[in-house]
Amino acid sequence: MELAPPSLDDPGSGRGAHHADLPEPVSASMRRAKAGARAAHVTTGQVRESPAGRVTIECSCGMVLTNGPDWTVDEHIRLHRAEARYLALSAVAPAGMPRILPVDAARLPRLD
Repeated sequence: MELAPPSLDDPGSGRGAHHADLPEPVSASMRRAKAGARAAHVTTGQVRESPAGRVTIECSCGMVLTNGPDWTVDEHIRLHRAEARYLALSAVAPAGMPRILPVDAARLPRLD
């Protein structure tokens, strides 16, 4: 006789609602932070180009993303989204996790 795979409601699966009192794995909060940053930083509207060659598009966070003398608007979009993800992940990462960039008590990058 073959056993059915455990379901989400199966007490033996370790994934059911009866485990609501257990602490959430850090990875879950980090996934949510990353998804939140992605949702909060999407380009909106149309790309605008000035006669001088300035290209801009707005982000849903309110920042205007633009090209510059040494970067494209696409590169600015990528950097902006990466910074948003970093700040969101840094805020929920465990306080003792080793970092490339030093962080303060609020787990935000130090600017010293």
